[in-house]
Amino acid sequence: MPMYFRKKVLLAKIETTYGTDPTPTGGANAILASEISIQPMQGADADRGHDTPYLGANATIPYDLHAVISFKVELEPSGTAGTAPSWGPLMRACGCAETVGAGTDVVYNPISDSFESVTLYLHIDGHLFSLTGARGNCDITVNASGIPVLEFTFTGLWTKPAAGTLPTPDYSAWQKPRIASNTATPTFTINSEDMVMRSFKLALGNQVEGRFLVGAEEIVIVDRSDMVECQVEAVALSTLDPWALARDQTAVAVALTHGTGAGRIAALSAPTCQMQRPGNPTEAQGIMEWPLNLVPLPGSGNDQWTLTLT
Repeated sequence: MPMYFRKKVLLAKIETTYGTDPTPTGGANAILASEISIQPMQGADADRGHDTPYLGANATIPYDLHAVISFKVELEPSGTAGTAPSWGPLMRACGCAETVGAGTDVVYNPISDSFESVTLYLHIDGHLFSLTGARGNCDITVNASGIPVLEFTFTGLWTKPAAGTLPTPDYSAWQKPRIASNTATPTFTINSEDMVMRSFKLALGNQVEGRFLVGAEEIVIVDRSDMVECQVEAVALSTLDPWALARDQTAVAVALTHGTGAGRIAALSAPTCQMQRPGNPTEAQGIMEWPLNLVPLPGSGNDQWTLTLT
């Protein structure tokens, strides 16, 4: 009997103790994801390198085993101000703090220590792939005429895939997304200037590595290099001059708000960004556009960007 690749259930749950499986379930831990991709047995192979009196391959030994999973979830708040979204544990396992203001807001910002980890279960029609001690990276993407998404890649400790029964997921907490548009995305500014935006991405830029030593195995976040990439409609240089800003290393603020209505607003703020050398001007529908890259810089630390849900 064939096993259908289309039949997937993804679960995620924050770990209390690093690498200890907290057993995600199909209820509150269900992740409504798309474009799921699993690399279930990454690592290396040590060639035993025997010298023999005959020709032939040598036996190998696999080592530093780990698993990698990537997927997208929709960037949509919980629907209730002050209630964390179902994708909150994923952000926490990407080196972010989650601060909940009861009845008011939920704020995510980068941290530099005490990183949390998550256990991920991916069920594919009779197969269970599990990653413990997983930490990851995220790109926040908002493109005109597209669904805003969080693009995650997680690396976790290896567990041998096992037989499993598809759980019944509960996606009721996941809200329907809105397409990024002039109405649904009311704010996009650079240096407090309203810009016409085609595409936007904030890459968290986490450097995620496996640390496989005698006495300890862990997936660690060892560094971070955030980057904003966007494509905008060109404006008069008297309004915004990206070449002068890049030359002078002038700090500018970037702000993007998607969504309207209580419990449905996601506001991204990067208050101190350094403009990088602009890319070559491009054309779309006869209109000149600029590809711009900006580096969010920390002020007092861990404040280079915030994602606030209200």
